[in-house]
Amino acid sequence: MKRGLWPVLGMGLWIVLGACGKGEAAPPQNAEVTVRLLTDDSGIDDKSFNAAAWRGILEFYGDTWENPKGRGIHYDVITAQTQDMYVPNIRQATDEQYDLIVTTGFTFAEALEEVAAENQDQKYLIVDVSSLNLPNVMQAVFAEHEGSYLVGVAAALKAQADGIVDPRFGFIGGIPDATITKFEVGYIQGILSVIPGARIAEYYVGDWNRPDMAKSQAKNWYDSGVYIIYSAAGNSGNGTIAQAKEYRTQGRNVWAIGVDSDQYEEGLLLNSGESAVLTSMLKMVETAILYGLNAVKSGGFKGEVITFDMEVGGVGYSTKNAALTSGIAARLEEIKQRIISGEIKIAKTYAEAKKLPGFPQNLNATDN
Repeated sequence: MKRGLWPVLGMGLWIVLGACGKGEAAPPQNAEVTVRLLTDDSGIDDKSFNAAAWRGILEFYGDTWENPKGRGIHYDVITAQTQDMYVPNIRQATDEQYDLIVTTGFTFAEALEEVAAENQDQKYLIVDVSSLNLPNVMQAVFAEHEGSYLVGVAAALKAQADGIVDPRFGFIGGIPDATITKFEVGYIQGILSVIPGARIAEYYVGDWNRPDMAKSQAKNWYDSGVYIIYSAAGNSGNGTIAQAKEYRTQGRNVWAIGVDSDQYEEGLLLNSGESAVLTSMLKMVETAILYGLNAVKSGGFKGEVITFDMEVGGVGYSTKNAALTSGIAARLEEIKQRIISGEIKIAKTYAEAKKLPGFPQNLNATDN
């Protein structure tokens, strides 16, 4: 059953969102719940998607990245270097009887379905999947198209403010999938809402952990006149940021847009205090992790799909970079409220987006 968040406030959503918004440490009694996080080869140091999931676990136990006191006692993480380790890692965590096992990303779907079907008493949470119909699997999905629309608007408004004539924009994805499509089509719609007919380049790395490939593509695009690049590619996207840093250090006016976590710090230039990351599309994966852990703790865990959209703070954007001027930020806040109210409708599939006037018809995006 697919549900939004407002009907399930009794399961502790206010606790979850309050903790995320204020950064308050969770009470010590959370230590009675145990959790194992399973990631792909980019691990929790990807400074993006997996890092956000790990932050959620740390926050639940009142720990910090620098001082994970409960690691190895109440929580831990296993990184799979290859996809053929997904099933063995899930089985291992299941055998060790953690209260909750968390997998990050749609590439885990088949492996989790196989193991979860055989272990109905074990609770699992998977992020970015909504297709598993199992009573012991909670599925967390996000309205990535909403947050991506906003950073697309930000990119276009910044190009206009900088006086860029006929600006070009880029999108770098990880592995094509319906989830990454939401990032791409939302971003493009945001750009086109400001600059109809804008030219947009697209590239898929085919991997979450190849920053070298993203960096090479970003260099080619920046050299050909692309102004700003948005990456939704896990650790691969850090290659885009690295190239933007390199060129901005040289005085070139190019930008990167971060994803999932606020990647402002990753974009900082040496000795200048400026960042090459104009903004980041914030996908609050930590909110989903906290929601799942609180559901286990309260006894309210269910096998259901939970949607984290802009209205409940599931997605947003970063305003940390002063280059995102107050005028642009004010415009973004106005648009954000229009999205929440339903006034602005954003297509979340490529099939829907292709029906919009002027939307690119030859993308590699997929709705599968």
